[in-house]
Amino acid sequence: MLVLLLLCTSGLLLRGDAQDRAALWRRDDRNGRCQYTFSVPSPTEASCPQTGGPEVEGLKARLSLLEVLVSRLTGGDTGGPQGATARDQTELHQSLNRVTGERNLLQGEKERLEQELEGLQRRMEEMRRERLRNKPCPLQTPAVPPSPPLQDSGLTRPAGDSAWQTGPQGFQELKAEVTEVPAPDGSEENTGCGDVVSVGEPVTHRKADTIAGKYGVWMQDPEAVSPYGPNMIWRIDTIGSDVRQLYGYEDMEQLTKGFPSKVLLLPELVESTGSTLYRGSLYYQRRRSRSLIRFDLASESIAARRELPHAGFHGQFPYSWGGYTDIDLSVDEQGLWAVYSSSKAKGAIVISQLDPNSLEVKRSWETNIRKNSVANSFIICGKLYTVASYTSPDTIINYMYDTRTSQGKSVAIPFKNKYRYNSMIDYNLAQRKLFAWDNFHMVSYDLRLGRQE
Repeated sequence: MLVLLLLCTSGLLLRGDAQDRAALWRRDDRNGRCQYTFSVPSPTEASCPQTGGPEVEGLKARLSLLEVLVSRLTGGDTGGPQGATARDQTELHQSLNRVTGERNLLQGEKERLEQELEGLQRRMEEMRRERLRNKPCPLQTPAVPPSPPLQDSGLTRPAGDSAWQTGPQGFQELKAEVTEVPAPDGSEENTGCGDVVSVGEPVTHRKADTIAGKYGVWMQDPEAVSPYGPNMIWRIDTIGSDVRQLYGYEDMEQLTKGFPSKVLLLPELVESTGSTLYRGSLYYQRRRSRSLIRFDLASESIAARRELPHAGFHGQFPYSWGGYTDIDLSVDEQGLWAVYSSSKAKGAIVISQLDPNSLEVKRSWETNIRKNSVANSFIICGKLYTVASYTSPDTIINYMYDTRTSQGKSVAIPFKNKYRYNSMIDYNLAQRKLFAWDNFHMVSYDLRLGRQE
C-alpha cells in the first residue's frame, strides 16, 4: 500500500504538476512500506509563515485518522481499536461465564425447592390420612360376640346380621370407622380381623438360582407339627415338567443364605403356584387334574386325596398371568380355603372352605368378579382380596369379598410389584404378612389391618 505524504505551502493542499521546480522522493519508511514525498516551493513566500499552524495541525489530525483507519484495515495495530475489541470480547466471555454460572445455581436452587415442595405435599397427605385413621369411631350397634374360629366364619349367619354389611357407596365411611394398627407378631392381644388398610413396601429375602425359580411358591406353617419347628420355611420352584421337590429351611436366615435343611420328593407332580401349608401337611393340586392332595410332612406320604367338584384346571380358569393357576389354596385365621372357578360359575371366582383332614368342601361362595380379570388373590380373616395387575410396579388391591356377609365391594389399596412379574401372593398367618414370588424373587409385605369394634 502506498501512503502519500502531502506537504503544505501557503496553507493549501498542493499536488505535484509539470513544473520544473517540483521534486519527488521515494524511500521506505520504518515499517518497510514505500513512501513518496513531493516538494513544491511556494512562488510567493520565501518561508512558511507559521510552523505548525492551524492548517498544519488540522492536516496532521486528518493524517492520523487516516493512519488509524489503515491500521484497522491491515490489522497491524494491536494496541488500537482492534486491541480494544479483543479486550471487550474477553470481558464479554467473562460476563457470559458469570451469568451462566448464576443461571446454573438458580436452576439447582429451583430443583431443590421443587423437591422440598413435593416432600411437603407428601407429608401433608400422610398427615391427612393419619387424621382420618385416628378419627374417633361413632357409636354403633354392639358387635356380636365372637365365636370359636371355625364357627365364627359366618358360614351360617344371615347376611343381614352383620353390622359391617355395606354397599360400595359406603366404603369410604367404612374406612373412616376403623382404627389403623400395625400388623402384630401373633400376640393374642393383637388379633384384629378388620379390613386391610394398607400394604407395606416389598422386602426381598432371596432370588432363585435357576430358571426353574422364575415362578414358585414359598410358605410357612402357622401351626407347625413335629419334627419341624414353627420357623421352618418351605419353597417349591414351579417351572418345569417334573415339579415335585419341596425344599425346607430352618428359618428365614437359612433361606436367605440358600442352605436347605430338608428336601422332600413329592409322590405326585405339582400344578402351578397354589400350594399351602397347614398343621404339618402340604396341600397342593395334582398336575393336569382338579385333584387336591394332602401330603403329611412327618410321614412323607399322602394323607388324603379328593377332587374339587366342578373346578376348572390346567388353564381353564387361571389368573390373568396364566401359569395354570386354576386352583389357589390358602390358609388364614379360619382354616383352609380354595379359590377357583367353574363352568357353572362362568369364570367368576368361587371360594370354598375345605375340611383340612378330608379335603371335603364345607361351604362355597360365588363372587361377581371374573378370575381371569385379576392377577392374584389372598384371603385374610375370611375375606378375599384380589390384585389388579401382576406386572405394573404400582397397582392396587381392587376387590374384597367378605364370606361372613356374602358381600363384595371395590377397593383401592396400593400394592407394588417390585420385579414386575408377580406369580404368587398368599397370606402368611404365622407372621401376619403377605408372601409373594415376584420374577425369581421371594418377597414379603407388612400389613396394616383395621380392628373391628
